[in-house]
Amino acid sequence: MIGFIKGQVEHLFTPTAIIMTASGVGYEIELPLNAFCQLQLNQPIGLWTHLVVREDAHLLFGFLTPHDKELFRQLLKINGVGAKMALAIMSTLTLDELKHYVQTNNETALTRIPGVGKKTAQRLIIELADKLKNLGGENVIHQQSLMNEMQNDTNQNNEMHIIAEVEAGLMALGYKEKEAQLAIKTAKSQLDDTMTTQNLLKLALKSLA
Repeated sequence: MIGFIKGQVEHLFTPTAIIMTASGVGYEIELPLNAFCQLQLNQPIGLWTHLVVREDAHLLFGFLTPHDKELFRQLLKINGVGAKMALAIMSTLTLDELKHYVQTNNETALTRIPGVGKKTAQRLIIELADKLKNLGGENVIHQQSLMNEMQNDTNQNNEMHIIAEVEAGLMALGYKEKEAQLAIKTAKSQLDDTMTTQNLLKLALKSLA
């Protein structure tokens, strides 16, 4: 089992990164969108990873913290939740938001996640009720801190590149092209800071909630 990979960001294509290790091996790793948006080309990075073995492929999924990795594993244990849906959940909600919706039995909020229907939302509430208690919230703080640090370094990205990256990320979650474009348009009108992939994506996801 590949549990952790440390190297340099060699290539980015939403929501997948290729991490080149010191041994010269490049690993293709898929990440939740909020984590993906914190990566930069040629940046040194360490990712906690989970390997999913299928008949037709071996897929690596990466996370910034061990808490995120554990959340991903807990989601995979739920009937009807595959890797793609688990990433959609983690890309759409923070851990604290997921905890809140589970604790308050908020099926409506959970069904706003791409691919999550009423029955799946009910299973999430039932099966995560106890498991989420053991997962701390410091990963949310850690990720937000990293996002704030990264924002100062992303001004070099031009607007068209940022919009294309956010649109690709939203479509990877399961949103249709027109939905993604409308969400981005709404997010742009709400921006009160320098446009970055991180803050545009955050506002776009908020408008789709």
